[in-house]
Amino acid sequence: MMIRVITPFLLALFLFSCGGSADKNASEAPVATQPQKAIELPVFSQDSAFAFVARQLEFGPRVPNTPAHRACRNDLIMILKKYCDTVYVQDFKARAWDGTVLELTNIIGSFRPENPARMLIAAHWDSRPYADHDPDPAFHDQPIDGANDGASGVGVILELARLMHQQAPPRGVDLILFDGEDYGEPRGKELGTHEFWALGSAHWARQPHRKAYTAHYGIVLDMVGVPDPQFTLEGTSMYFAPDVMRAVWDRAAALGYGKWFVKKETTPIVDDHLPVNEIAGIPCIDIIHRETDGESGFFKYWHTRQDNLENVDPASLGMTGRLMVSVIYEGL
Repeated sequence: MMIRVITPFLLALFLFSCGGSADKNASEAPVATQPQKAIELPVFSQDSAFAFVARQLEFGPRVPNTPAHRACRNDLIMILKKYCDTVYVQDFKARAWDGTVLELTNIIGSFRPENPARMLIAAHWDSRPYADHDPDPAFHDQPIDGANDGASGVGVILELARLMHQQAPPRGVDLILFDGEDYGEPRGKELGTHEFWALGSAHWARQPHRKAYTAHYGIVLDMVGVPDPQFTLEGTSMYFAPDVMRAVWDRAAALGYGKWFVKKETTPIVDDHLPVNEIAGIPCIDIIHRETDGESGFFKYWHTRQDNLENVDPASLGMTGRLMVSVIYEGL
């Protein structure tokens, strides 16, 4: 994920992001309560979500301006067109930190596009061009697989699309795959700004896929396949959308996931939810794994060559996916 910087609404602080096993029994954690009205919910398949993660990685690192990036783009569009009521493809150009002009694409899959009552769920589908936190400096200029940092959230979203194709949601839902999230400057060359991170969400926030688009709230999924995750009350989310954050965490607890959705505030970060909040004005939270120990504050393989499929836990994907199913079909 990207460099994380505290925005003007807080102190000047710089953090990095994007980014152990969810208890292997997490997939069997009982639903303690039906949070709102009892309806039959579709069954989220953690194995299907994992297969969608693996499918992305088959293309190789999804770094903008590469053949792997273009091939994965086309595949994601094809999958969403198979499942969604409407798909919007938002091609655009953006300038990277080093002046490179990037060919980027945001992909939006919509369900019930005519319904004014909407929510959005988002993740980034690109992967970082630099393994700049790898323990071996020789690999700092090499791309990463981005299995957790990017592909995990997309895998959950694609499985949600498959389910909503089978059982229409009761409200409008937009699934947004942002591009260009992780092309920020490499470690040691920080520019002291976050303008070169979250390029796709910033573009979409300024020019949404539909004129005057709005949603009641949004949820970004990031590093949701980390084994034994710790999803905390991330500071930027708590600043802009505390009510949404608390409602989602309460729902997670009701589903039996309180061990992993911990009610502990952590420092604010810059992620795709920041432009959605600051520019689009939509309350948006980030479900993201955070750690209080370690240098980065993210999982130990963040921005390294080891952010690969071996370090993605299907149980973590399943837990996050079942939470999203409850939010989609039962509301907050």
